[in-house]
Amino acid sequence: MNEICKLDDIIPETGVCALVNGEQVAIFRTQNDDVFAMDNFDPFSKANVISRGLLGSCDIDGQKVRYVASPMYKQRFDLATGKCLDDERVSLRSYPVSVTNGVVMI
Repeated sequence: MNEICKLDDIIPETGVCALVNGEQVAIFRTQNDDVFAMDNFDPFSKANVISRGLLGSCDIDGQKVRYVASPMYKQRFDLATGKCLDDERVSLRSYPVSVTNGVVMI
């Protein structure tokens, strides 16, 4: 795993972008300090912007799903899986993340 940044460097309910093994990765921190990572490339707008998206949640089949909405065309991607909630044919690669001694690792 790669050391990315301190958890405190990411403001809760926002995202940042990091270069991990040559790939742009969007990293998000929720209000309760859960951390998620996925591709930063938005397949709909063809731009590296996912890290600037808005975090939210919705109810799907009785389950609360946390998502990031693309800042371009607002497609929503499940933070845990990278699956697009608005087009089941599309998904972003998600990355395993851990926080060790206050440091985000991917």
